Amino acid sequence: MKIKYLLLVAIFCVALNSCKILSPKEYRSLVAQRDSLNTRTGNLEEELSRLQNDTARLHRQINDLRDNNNALNNNLDVTSTKANQLAVDLQKREARLKEVEEILKKRDEATNALKNKLQKALLGFQQSGLTVDIRNGKVYVSLTDKLLFPSGSIIIDDKGKEALKQLAAVLNKEPDINMAVEGHTDDKKVKNLGQIKDNWDLSVLRATSVTRYLTEVEMVDPHRLTATGKGEFQPIDTANTDEARTKNRRIEIVLTPKLDELYNLISK
Repeated sequence: MKIKYLLLVAIFCVALNSCKILSPKEYRSLVAQRDSLNTRTGNLEEELSRLQNDTARLHRQINDLRDNNNALNNNLDVTSTKANQLAVDLQKREARLKEVEEILKKRDEATNALKNKLQKALLGFQQSGLTVDIRNGKVYVSLTDKLLFPSGSIIIDDKGKEALKQLAAVLNKEPDINMAVEGHTDDKKVKNLGQIKDNWDLSVLRATSVTRYLTEVEMVDPHRLTATGKGEFQPIDTANTDEARTKNRRIEIVLTPKLDELYNLISK
């Protein structure tokens, strides 16, 4: 028992010797250091929270950018596919355009060749009111009424038959040419012509007279011919003069190269 007491006394003395009594200045310094540490700790905790929030925000931004990048890549793939398809379509269109241009070139060459043949064959009638020209890819053979018909008549005279004979000789050698025979009159009213009531009748009957002569006498294939009357409504010269009216009274034979090749191409 005595030994235990002595041990306790010894421990107390050691503890008493290890304790240090702080001066007020030292105490205040320690308190200040503690407060400073607490402040710094609070600031560091705030900074840590802010950095964590910034990190989370940056991660979200990175994910958004990745999503946008993926979307842009997908759009780029779609755009590239469309661009490639457009390039293929463009090549096809260019090839088709070239085909059409080639066919139209052939048509123009055939039209010019036909015009030259007709001008040579009908050279002797050009002083009598016959002209050959090209309009809109077609050959127009225009014959004034005085070359074909007596005044007010629908019966072709001998001079007119000779001109049509020369024309038919060329056309029968050109089976790929279609023909439209158009009758035209001036704007004067028809008077005392029996069955012919007006300029419509006169233009139609003159066109059919020419058509019948070409098919029945000169043996032009009737499947290649059409006859129409235009009356007074497509004049060459609109002047109110006798000269203009003479020009407007005419038969026009419109010659068109067959364009089956072009039509087939367009219908593809």
